[in-house]
Amino acid sequence: MTLSHPKSILLLSGLSGAGKTTALKTLEDMGWEVVDNLPLVLLDRLLDTPLPAGHAGEDERPLALGIDARTRGFDANAIVRRIKALRERHGHDVETLFLDCSDSELERRFAETRRRHPLALDRPAADGIARERELTEALRRWSAQVIDTTSFTSNTLQQEIRSRFSRERLSDPVLTILSFGFSRGVPRNADLMFDMRFLRNPHWDEALRPRTGLDPHVAAYVAADPAYEQAVSKIEDLLATLLPRYAEGGKAYITVAFGCTGGKHRSVHVADRVARYLQDAGFSPTVLHRNIESTPQDSLEKRRPGGPKATS
Repeated sequence: MTLSHPKSILLLSGLSGAGKTTALKTLEDMGWEVVDNLPLVLLDRLLDTPLPAGHAGEDERPLALGIDARTRGFDANAIVRRIKALRERHGHDVETLFLDCSDSELERRFAETRRRHPLALDRPAADGIARERELTEALRRWSAQVIDTTSFTSNTLQQEIRSRFSRERLSDPVLTILSFGFSRGVPRNADLMFDMRFLRNPHWDEALRPRTGLDPHVAAYVAADPAYEQAVSKIEDLLATLLPRYAEGGKAYITVAFGCTGGKHRSVHVADRVARYLQDAGFSPTVLHRNIESTPQDSLEKRRPGGPKATS
C-alpha cells in the first residue's frame, strides 16, 4: 500500500448481506480509496506508509475501511478503542457507518443467492445472523450512522451512499424526499412523514391505474381534489420553516416521507412536487420513489369510491 495519512476515514461495518460490498463499491466509484477486510493489526502500518517520492500531498482522497465479523482479529470493543485513538492521538477525521437489516430479509437474501452465511457454514443462516448480531452489537451501538437496508434495493443503497458521502456541500444536511406505500411497510429512516391517503385515489380510474404519479394525467387527477392545494402548500411552508432550523441544529441527514396506500400515485406526485418546490427554494433534495414499480392491487387499496370495502 502507498497511502498517505488521509484527512478523512470512514469505517464501514455491518451484518453480512446488508450491503457492505455495494456500499464500498459505490464509494470507490466516487473516488474514495477502499480497503476491505484489512486485519486490524495492519491498520497503523497502512496509515503510516508514505507516498512515493514526488507524490507528497498528491493523494487527498478519503479512505473507506470495510470491517466485519470475518475480519481477522475482529473485536467490536477493540475497534471502538482504535477509532478513538485515531481521532485523539493522530488527528484523523474518522466517521463510522453500520449497515443493518432485519433477520427475515437477511435470511431471504442468503436463500435467494444460495450463499452460506460466513459464520454458519454448516448451520442455518439464522444461526449465523444471530451470532453476528452478538459480535457486532457494540459497534452498531457506537456507530454515528446506521442505515437499515431492509427495504433497500442495490440501487437505493447506492443512492443513499452517494447522498450521504458526497464531498460537495458537506456543510448542508443531506435531504431525501421519499414516496412509499403504507401497505408495503412504513420506512424506518423517516424524520417527517405525511399521509396522502386523504386525496382522491387514481387507482380506481381504469385509465390511470397503470400509470404513476409522475404522469401528468395522474398529477392533474390528484391535484383536482378540493383539499389538495391548501394541504400541500401548507406542507411546503412547514418544510421551508423546519429544514433551516434542522440545519442550524447540526442535523446531518433529513428524510421527508410521503405515503399513500400503494406508493404509486398520490405519494409519488406530492413527493415530486414538494422536491421541486424545495429545489427552487435553494435546497438540494434527492428524490426516491420506493414503491413506484409495485403492481397495483385492489385488495391493498381497501375501498372503491361509493363501493363496499374490499376484502383481503
